[in-house]
Amino acid sequence: MQGPTSKRFPWSRCRYPSTHRVHAVPHSCRHRAHAAQWGFADAGGACGSPQTARPRRRRSVSAVQAEPSQRRSESVTTPSPGRIGAIDLARGFAVVLMILSHGTNGLMPFDDFPAWGQVPVHAITKFSSSLFVIVFGIALAVAFVPKTTAPDWPQRRNRLLWRGLVVLFWYKVLTVVEMYGRHDTGAIVDTLLYRDFPSFVEILGFYAIALLWIPWLLPLWAKTPAWLRWLSPVPVAFASWWLLHHFDFWGVPQLQALIVEHPDYYTWGQLARGPLILVGLLIGGVLLQAYREPRTRWALAGVLALVSAALFAWFLIRAGELRPLLVDIARNTGKHPPQLMFMLFSTGGAFALLALAVAGGEWLAKWLRPIAVIGSDALMAFIVHISVIFLLLRETLGLYQSVTYERALLLTALLLAATATWIWLWGAMKRALKRSSDSEVQRK
Repeated sequence: MQGPTSKRFPWSRCRYPSTHRVHAVPHSCRHRAHAAQWGFADAGGACGSPQTARPRRRRSVSAVQAEPSQRRSESVTTPSPGRIGAIDLARGFAVVLMILSHGTNGLMPFDDFPAWGQVPVHAITKFSSSLFVIVFGIALAVAFVPKTTAPDWPQRRNRLLWRGLVVLFWYKVLTVVEMYGRHDTGAIVDTLLYRDFPSFVEILGFYAIALLWIPWLLPLWAKTPAWLRWLSPVPVAFASWWLLHHFDFWGVPQLQALIVEHPDYYTWGQLARGPLILVGLLIGGVLLQAYREPRTRWALAGVLALVSAALFAWFLIRAGELRPLLVDIARNTGKHPPQLMFMLFSTGGAFALLALAVAGGEWLAKWLRPIAVIGSDALMAFIVHISVIFLLLRETLGLYQSVTYERALLLTALLLAATATWIWLWGAMKRALKRSSDSEVQRK
């Protein structure tokens, strides 16, 4: 197996080692650092400084003399222990686009948008759903798949399952927040009991369910031959298509909506979006091997950019008259269940943003720090922006359908800044409390 700094690019032979130099942190805190890689995991922050995280070893005089230059080069190319900045940044791109969509569409109907607000502004927000699902798979591959053979895997799996329950709790709470004030109690109860579905917060329901079954799949994924892993998105996509068109799910449309999606419900189906999760797992396996070395990281980014270009080219070849099609995409036509033109546009944009995040690595994550901060805790970002839009802007201030599009954009920009600031303060507070707790333990 090629090492993490191999000059060769590890395409199909990538494995999931139990340890990796990117994650050279003590065993006691490795899981918390890994869990913080993805949006709905427990963002526990870093566990100690880089000096204390790495094992002690003797160094020669030449190594000591070469250390300053090495530090200068590693400051850009080497990720912080336990975190990969490109993952936070890519997830941040997805969350920012999602908040841009919710912030404007939550204050005024789509038909009231100006032409430039529909296309390109609202159209490009459709990159977010596909990017979010792909990054979900990437983070699982980086943070959890390598640990499926570890003795403490059952504890790690149980943490994932618990996180799924936490996300499910917030999904239900934010469903009430979204529907409060504009729907009667019966409609809210029906939605809480899966007789109906919300729209703005439904993506949380998808992740909550996914986190209750994917942890059981990860050990099997790690043992599956590489060629079968690379082929896996194809049969899953075919199974979703076949069930959608040939199976009635025992006459229960809500069940169909949860699995393969239904045109009457705004849901993300577990099987319908499963191919994107598998694609993310594949990319994450390569990223884990390639990220540390700039040459291989840029090669991966180049391949992702080529995939994006191919998807957009396919989209343009089939498009015909472009603007009406983009308006329909901005209106979510073809999103649920997923149709070809919408998915070509959405996944093409997702791969482009992912290529940018991977190519930029830690350097770009540093320069786009507010976006990366939002991506470091997607669940908190979701809680904050949904609460502000529906409780403050709509219910308290009464701004629904009473603002211009330009003002809605301004309020959304302020909401993005407030979300990033809140997440940063929340993380700083948790780190301070942890340091205080550690100091008390040491004194005892």
